Amino acid sequence: MSRAEEAKKQFENGFHCAPAVLSTYSEQLGLEKALALKIACGFGAGIGRMGRTCGAVTGALMVIGLKHGQMNLADQQSSQRTYTLVKEFIDRFTALHGSIECKELIGYDLSDSGELSLARESGVFTDKCPGFVYDSACILEDVLHLR
Repeated sequence: MSRAEEAKKQFENGFHCAPAVLSTYSEQLGLEKALALKIACGFGAGIGRMGRTCGAVTGALMVIGLKHGQMNLADQQSSQRTYTLVKEFIDRFTALHGSIECKELIGYDLSDSGELSLARESGVFTDKCPGFVYDSACILEDVLHLR
């Protein structure tokens, strides 16, 4: 099973989008899987179910930070490299899906309880979201040269 398929499977098994993506790559980059799941928990469903940036995207951005993020003030190159990769990732995800905003991607405002219920009834979390997780992981692997 590819890592992208693994991330998708984690989502389908019940983890939210951000933890599914981050935890798939965390151990490879030195972060314990259980800790990755906890760190990314609040980013699912567009950051705390607010319909903002898609959790599959924020999970991927955390992976980029894990691999290239700045660890000390003198290392400005790491910071710049991270920003460059984040932009590349977001540009590619947006080109594929038209947005990085959960609300726009799924067509429901998850911060509204009525729309959350409608989203659940519509099947969007099983029809659309696994694809966003999978695509996010594929783009991430390409951008970071992970396999």
